[in-house]
Amino acid sequence: MRAAARMLLGLTLAAVARGAEPATPAAPRAPCRIEVVETGSGWPVPLVELRTTHQVRFVTDNAGVIAFDLPELMGVETWFDIRGDGYERPKDGFGYRGVRLRPEPGATLRVEVTRTSIAKRLGRITGGGRFGESQRTGRDLAERETGVLGADTVQNAVHNGRMFWAWGDTILPHYPLGIFHATGATTAVRPLETFTPPLRLQLDYFTDRDHRPRAIAKMPGEGPTWLTGCASLPARDGRARLVSTYHKVKGWLDVYEAGLCVWNEATESFEPFRVIWSRSEKTPKPPPLPEGHTVRWRDAAGKEWILFGNPLPTLRCPATFEAWQDPATWEKLVPQETIAVAASPTARVKPHGGAIAWSAYLRRWVAVFTEFAGKTSSLGEIWYAEADTPTGPWGSAVKVLSHENYTFYNPAWHPEFTPEDSPVLLFEGTHTREFANRPAPTPRHDYNQVLYRLDLDDPALHPAAKAAVTPTP
Repeated sequence: MRAAARMLLGLTLAAVARGAEPATPAAPRAPCRIEVVETGSGWPVPLVELRTTHQVRFVTDNAGVIAFDLPELMGVETWFDIRGDGYERPKDGFGYRGVRLRPEPGATLRVEVTRTSIAKRLGRITGGGRFGESQRTGRDLAERETGVLGADTVQNAVHNGRMFWAWGDTILPHYPLGIFHATGATTAVRPLETFTPPLRLQLDYFTDRDHRPRAIAKMPGEGPTWLTGCASLPARDGRARLVSTYHKVKGWLDVYEAGLCVWNEATESFEPFRVIWSRSEKTPKPPPLPEGHTVRWRDAAGKEWILFGNPLPTLRCPATFEAWQDPATWEKLVPQETIAVAASPTARVKPHGGAIAWSAYLRRWVAVFTEFAGKTSSLGEIWYAEADTPTGPWGSAVKVLSHENYTFYNPAWHPEFTPEDSPVLLFEGTHTREFANRPAPTPRHDYNQVLYRLDLDDPALHPAAKAAVTPTP
């Protein structure tokens, strides 16, 4: 009798235990693909944020895609606030800019935004997950990751038939401290098949034995090494020499040494060539240096120069390797401090960082620069201007891009990317929260290079035009 009772109790407990077992978990559901495109053109728009009412944020990748996967909102009518510098949705009756969607697993939804900036965003050049959202929906799976998550301030030079790229401080996955002696890569001189998004620029990095990006400018001394003024110059022996100015930095932006360095083709690294300045009581500040972005210019007498500026030229020297290494050949230039604003004849804008380039299409020099102490962002307002000569005077400036409390500094032109007679001109800059008023960092995009397009035949740029026609330099 007791044995039967025990058996019955055991069966009962087993049944209860089986009833208490959790149900088999449901298989993961496919995300909902949300595509953000520009009204009219249908171009995908990267770097647009969608935020739910419970403050979950998503940011479009280079394909303009978000892989929405919140289980609590699948099948639920959901409001998304939408913001993206230079692109917007119309306000509703309560002043909100956004859209109401019903995400479903595996579905594709499309959202249109209107471009408000003259510059057109093409996408992110550097960093990881450039197509990360799209890949989560099963597309763009061939995208190759480089191992770089962030890269600061670009330098370019066409050298030995390739486009040379160098960046400053570089973020890697394995630790918050990455590479602080510059990283580099090469591409074709004209690396893009199209000038419309999505942007698919592939960089061939200089790597170590484990095929990871490595430092290319380890100059002696404490602290990081920054490169500036990169150029490829002919030497007397007939070879082209890739050169740069370097800065050694301590603490927070504290430059204590500057010098010249030269690329070693065998080791694929910059090597120190000459120290130009070391801080001391007698020399607390550096002399004029070949720094910033570089352009070539042939003057009216036919002499070829290399100009250095950030954005407007501050120094020039004859365009040879021998002249570059000799400070006696360097000539200081004094650029104008401010540029008139086309929309307000009495207002003026002060350039902070940027570059100039020759436009064969306009037959003029053009400049792109960050405004110093801008209103919506201290270093996030981007302007465009034109001039008859690289040394100015520069005509009225037109704002082509604006950021709301975010930074976009050291923009650089890429005139080599497009045909000489093309009205399309591309520029990039560093998208970062640094120097802004404590914004939340934009996932994947923060501290990376973002590429924009300007159409020089856009009527919105006409106020910057000058009446004079410049002969080919």
